[in-house]
Amino acid sequence: MSRPLALAFGVALASLMAGGALAEPSRADAVKDPDTKAWWHIAEALSGDAMEGRDTGSAGFDRAAAIVVQKFKAAGLKPAGGDGSWFQTFRVHEVAVDPKGSSVAFRHGDQNEPLGFLTQLTVRPTDDLPAVLDAPLTFRGYCGPVDLKDAAGKVVVCFNTKRAGLPSAGQRIQAAAAAGAAAVVQVDDPYFTIEPPRWPAAYARSVTIEGTPAPAAPRLPVITMSAEVFATLAKAAGQDPAAILKTGGAKQPLAAFEIPGQLDARFAVTKRDYTTKNVLGVLPGRDPKLNDQTLVLSAHLDGYGYGQPVKGDNLYNGTLDDAAYVGTLIRFADKHRGKPLRRTVLFAAFTGEEKGLLGAHWFVDHPTVPKASIVADLNLDQLRPLFPLDLLTELAVDDTTLGQSARAVAATMAIRIQPDPEPERSLLTRADHWPFMQAGIPGTGFIFGYTPGTEAERRYREWYEIRYHRPQDDLTQPMDFDAAGKFNRFFYAVAESVADADAKPAWLKPPPTR
Repeated sequence: MSRPLALAFGVALASLMAGGALAEPSRADAVKDPDTKAWWHIAEALSGDAMEGRDTGSAGFDRAAAIVVQKFKAAGLKPAGGDGSWFQTFRVHEVAVDPKGSSVAFRHGDQNEPLGFLTQLTVRPTDDLPAVLDAPLTFRGYCGPVDLKDAAGKVVVCFNTKRAGLPSAGQRIQAAAAAGAAAVVQVDDPYFTIEPPRWPAAYARSVTIEGTPAPAAPRLPVITMSAEVFATLAKAAGQDPAAILKTGGAKQPLAAFEIPGQLDARFAVTKRDYTTKNVLGVLPGRDPKLNDQTLVLSAHLDGYGYGQPVKGDNLYNGTLDDAAYVGTLIRFADKHRGKPLRRTVLFAAFTGEEKGLLGAHWFVDHPTVPKASIVADLNLDQLRPLFPLDLLTELAVDDTTLGQSARAVAATMAIRIQPDPEPERSLLTRADHWPFMQAGIPGTGFIFGYTPGTEAERRYREWYEIRYHRPQDDLTQPMDFDAAGKFNRFFYAVAESVADADAKPAWLKPPPTR
């Protein structure tokens, strides 16, 4: 660590432990509620520039983890990482494509049109990603198996629909591999407005738990392409790209056509292995009849780190995703210093969520408490306090009795709970409660809800368009601190209700399987 960075970290940690803000003036100075003020100070410490975006396995992540440990200690928690440690460490394998040594072009006729790697298209890094890809292009609609006749040796271009009733991304990749395609290109659906495609990509990097078996299906190159680049390809084939995109967005049949040209790609692949770690603390339960049962409260500590610049900023701070909600875990621990609940509560700040829920998967597969003792996971992620809180979406709300617990608390706070109104976004499977649910453990997460057509919806959509996984998710972004405080109080009450209930959470529907 350089001396300036070490000094910045030392100041951040000392300021946090003293209960002060990371920098002056702090936005928390205008917050009247003491708990919300303290919560935002933690968000400032964990997502300030000194933490460098907390990328998995980075020095910035380690500095943030040290802050979490200090706060867990101050709250009276005990280390729960195993062997008396606060950390549960495991090894991961990373494959990355270096944009400086990579290039992609569309070659047709006597023209060779360079395409913007990471700004217009990106590739899924894998251990067997070829260094060179040079093959003819063909458009095959939604790329179901019947669409891919005579596609062997070609780069098949597919409309990347997320709509129910059409091939999923995984099904398209499997079908392309079965057809012997050289690669599959998934073209953005600009009409999927509930979570629109955005460029640039931060980077082309994949991280897996070391020793994870390769998928049974062939690992052909998988490229994601902007609608802008697709327009170039379609026009070269004499097609109307706007009409094709509109037809795909409406789930209507798409005609196949050949694209007169080649995709010429050069990928500079790097690989490395390293360790990363979950931060785990425990508050032992007070009830001798229930303290052998464990409620997990989780949020992810990792972020994106440094990536492609957006408006001149290349540091992806990850304030709401998810530093602030590690802060909620810490504040709940503070609230219960010397005041244990009936059940044991395990506090988990997971690593690697942004790389595929790695820390949660590792913990569920290698729990530091008996797996049979874990009664539920209440996860904090996907929370955007941008407008007044009177409606919450709860994921899997009707799948377990956790939904009943949340509704009972919400009714006392003038909050309405609704099921997920946008299942096509697959938010249920995109956060750290999901590995618990796959293991048969009840889990849930929450999302700020809105009424369609309102200012609240506009703010929510805007956040996903310009801040989600962007440098703009930082400490300067718009916030509704009253809503943030109200949610934290709601979460505290739900966690207390589940931890203190006579009966442990139960499934109301069959749990999902891996």
